[in-house]
Amino acid sequence: MYLLAIITLVVSAVSFGMLVFQYINIYFPDVLSDYYVGKSAYLGTIRNSLAFLIVVFPVYVWVSRFLRRDMEANPEKKELKIRKWLLYLTVFAAGLVIIGDLVALLNTFLEGEVTARFILKVLTIFFIAGSVFYYYFKELRSDESKDVWKAWGIRAFPWAIIVVVLAAVVFGFFVAGTPADRRLVRFDERRANDLSVIQSQVISYWQNKDALPPSLAELSNDILNFSIPVDPKTGEAYEYRVLGPLSFELCAVFETESEDNNSRAVPMIYPTPETWQHGVGRTCFERTIDPDFFRIEKPRPL
Repeated sequence: MYLLAIITLVVSAVSFGMLVFQYINIYFPDVLSDYYVGKSAYLGTIRNSLAFLIVVFPVYVWVSRFLRRDMEANPEKKELKIRKWLLYLTVFAAGLVIIGDLVALLNTFLEGEVTARFILKVLTIFFIAGSVFYYYFKELRSDESKDVWKAWGIRAFPWAIIVVVLAAVVFGFFVAGTPADRRLVRFDERRANDLSVIQSQVISYWQNKDALPPSLAELSNDILNFSIPVDPKTGEAYEYRVLGPLSFELCAVFETESEDNNSRAVPMIYPTPETWQHGVGRTCFERTIDPDFFRIEKPRPL
């Protein structure tokens, strides 16, 4: 049980630290670190940390409560050397995690992150380290006084930590969205990806035939095994309209607003999410082909 407490404590401490770090990254952005990323870049880590905390932290609370009740029912177990050894091992493992986090933070500081969020992250580490060391040092010294666990401060401290962790978890759903909200976002990500695929096929069609396809049905090709994507939720076809010899328009109905409206496009030749920024409802994207950029030079006959 003590070994289980060690593992769940370390996992909970790491997950809580990562969760708070992402909150700090979102609400205290650094122009150097976040120039090419937006809020959504941190949401995956938030969800991962939430999953660990929701599963692991209650196990840690239950194990700690079980061990405390066992000590109260069997006071002679407090004198077991293996118990004290495992308690010291718990503090040692937590200390290693704290040291690793501080080294990582110091590295970012040396890289030039002299901002408010660096200070907040350091305070977060001190909070986690202080909570772990205070709790377990009190438990190690509890052998000296049989009434120490009856003191109000000692009993209130674990509940205060539970409240803090619970607040961080609830706030995580506020920041990252509920599972239902996330499902809607994933549907919209699929729609944006479908439009990107259709756009590539339209450009390829123009490169080969020197004309835009009159309809999306012209893009279907059994030899290339390409079928026209449709809306993943409704099954309806996406809208396509030719605007001119080199211009066309693609439309889709989205259910959420883009998460990266404030981020900047990454200077790469590959499509980025910022190419398909959208709001809620029907959104159209007008595209104009640059013939000098996309033209494929055909080989000359021998």
